[in-house]
Amino acid sequence: MSRSITSTDAARHLGDVLARIKHTGESFIVTKSKRPIACLGPVPESRAGTLGDVLEALSKLPHDPSFAEDLERVNQADRPLDNPWP
Repeated sequence: MSRSITSTDAARHLGDVLARIKHTGESFIVTKSKRPIACLGPVPESRAGTLGDVLEALSKLPHDPSFAEDLERVNQADRPLDNPWP
């Protein structure tokens, strides 16, 4: 549900309006002379993911059984650098 706001109030309080859109997902219908002229609201693609979204995405990734072995090889090959100041 969108809340109606005059263009004057939208201009005067743009920072507050944008903060409400960002933090609460509120939408606003901007009016001029009591007629709607614009809609302000969150961009659909900007929705933040939840932990559930991340876990679901991870569950869809292919399983690589050799990944642990690859990490072990990298760890074994990793050696401290020689001291450049003997």
